[in-house]
Amino acid sequence: MAKNSKIEWTHHTFNPWWGCVRVSEACRNCYAESWSRRVGKELWGPKAPRRFFSDPHWQQPLAWNRDAEVSGERRRVFCASMADVFENRPELDQWRARLWQLIELTPALDWLLLTKRPEEIARCVPWHDGWPVNVWLGTTVENQDAANERIPLLITHSPGIRFLSCEPLLGRLDLRPWLGRSIGWVIAGGESGPKARAPHPDWFRSLRDDCIAADVPFHFKQWGNWRPATDSPRSESKTTMVLNGQIMVRLDKKIAGRSLDGAVWDGLPLG
Repeated sequence: MAKNSKIEWTHHTFNPWWGCVRVSEACRNCYAESWSRRVGKELWGPKAPRRFFSDPHWQQPLAWNRDAEVSGERRRVFCASMADVFENRPELDQWRARLWQLIELTPALDWLLLTKRPEEIARCVPWHDGWPVNVWLGTTVENQDAANERIPLLITHSPGIRFLSCEPLLGRLDLRPWLGRSIGWVIAGGESGPKARAPHPDWFRSLRDDCIAADVPFHFKQWGNWRPATDSPRSESKTTMVLNGQIMVRLDKKIAGRSLDGAVWDGLPLG
């Protein structure tokens, strides 16, 4: 959990638990799984335990809500960076119930629920007659197959905002059938880590251009560990690859940065 998250598109992160199971290509190099192992926790897989937290952990969002009310400025909470809220696992139901109650008790916070399991949403939530307006519901679409499968399931629900995370982006995406009508925000980014797969810059450009055309906010989160050699910062890196004619250079993700064609794209929905 973090009061001041390092994730560019949120203010805070809150994890109702840690642990998950890989379900798609986007999970292959999961940063959360790597991080949990780095701190000595084996929490990934169908038979692995999940890590749960005590009452003080659950009380923190109440304090964030009070701060937001005093300041008069809404705050975004990403839930959950170390799990998937909609994982189909029975022992999680009691913790989900506690999370839904917490969301309702914190109306000054916008809760960003991101999942790779939109088929499980209806079974898990209590809001079948109307979602709280402070819930932003999203799904990960790393490639066109994931988009075609998950977006139709996502848009059967009516939260305050529906959004897509195209990170790690693993191929060209055509989101035009859903932009503006069903989807109100798009986040995109490359992969980081020792086994990071390189994205082609045209994949990000086409998403950006389609979002602009549909008047949908576009947020470019990061290049990750690969950036086009033609506009990369000066670096000693000699690791390169050619992807569909584009030379990509491997960099530290902080050096690679998050500018796309010379601009930083920080689009956010009005909420």
